Amino acid sequence: MFKLYCRIYQFMIRRVSRLLKWREPVILHSYLELVNTLKAQGKKRVLLVSDQGLAKLELYGDLVRNLERNAIDVVIYHGVTSNPTISHVEEALALYNAEGCEALIGFGGGSPLDVAKVVAAKLARPNKAITKMKGILKIGKKTPLLIAVPTTSGTGSEATLAAVIIDEKTRSKYAINDPVLFPSYALLLPELTIALPKNITAETGMDVLTHAVEAYIGKSNTKYTRAKAINATRLVFEYLYTCYAEPGNLQARRMMQLASYDAGAAFTRAYVGNIHALSHPLSAYYGLGHGKTNAIIMPIVLDEYGDKVYHSLASLARAAGISTEVNDEIAAKSFINLIKELNRKMGIPEFIETIKDEDLTSLAHHAYKEANPLYPVPVIFNEAKLVELYKKIRGDNHETTN
Repeated sequence: MFKLYCRIYQFMIRRVSRLLKWREPVILHSYLELVNTLKAQGKKRVLLVSDQGLAKLELYGDLVRNLERNAIDVVIYHGVTSNPTISHVEEALALYNAEGCEALIGFGGGSPLDVAKVVAAKLARPNKAITKMKGILKIGKKTPLLIAVPTTSGTGSEATLAAVIIDEKTRSKYAINDPVLFPSYALLLPELTIALPKNITAETGMDVLTHAVEAYIGKSNTKYTRAKAINATRLVFEYLYTCYAEPGNLQARRMMQLASYDAGAAFTRAYVGNIHALSHPLSAYYGLGHGKTNAIIMPIVLDEYGDKVYHSLASLARAAGISTEVNDEIAAKSFINLIKELNRKMGIPEFIETIKDEDLTSLAHHAYKEANPLYPVPVIFNEAKLVELYKKIRGDNHETTN
């Protein structure tokens, strides 16, 4: 009965989605374009949200200098960590208000961009607790000007209506989804991604692939999201390993930025699935990087889906130019093996062995609550099955099953 409820809920969301004001950010290609955009809108003081690592690298230095040379004051909040929390939002929000800022720039990977989005949400709805924004369409009011400047090719947050945040009190990680959270502009500069450590290039790149795959195999995809997912998948398999092996290859970096953007555009309309639902609690409990956990979990969940996704995975592989195999099962299994091989080539482990026995039930509960009823997954897993999957993700008995 609950599964029927989930499918009806997802059907209604698909119907409502047709009425939403979908849009994509305007793409900028230089700091000059960003400066001119702010000047055209009369913005003279902005809050730049970034993270601790980028602050040490001073990666946003050129942007700040360009803004200040044009009489635009920059207030910087760089307290964001790899798994952003409500506390980070509250700190950045207090700084925005205290300094009289007029616009937001999210500079960094998905974490700073998500914090900037939730700050924007709080500015739109100052009397609403962040915990009450969880889910879909909980904001519904105009937000301040938001510009996204991604420095990783991973989350696609610059192209989505979603922000993901951790509630430290409950150790839960959840998404806030509302069309008002689409950035108005996205500055795509591939040179900003060159300084990434190789493991981050690998993990964020596999995050892109996870977004594309889950959007494509889910039950809420459309012609638009399928096209975006196909292109993102093609670009990942063509360029991700080049980025990993040749960090200075600007063309490959540019193509991975496009892959990230397209995958973000796909999943923000078609949603993600059980891979993300299983991944988010691991970040909340153990501080693990989201891209890394997605990369590890993806082939395990796809294997678990079995024949429920053979046709869709095979179709994706063929459309992306990865397979010419006509048999769906063979093509799908080959695609999953290619994911595993790409992980191995980039040093991403096969399992997460640090998952604790005492956390399994709670992890599964969080994953179940995230996935259902919202995510239009190929297969709805109950909590007992999710516990089994966490054990597989941990690598239990893998020596006897491989």
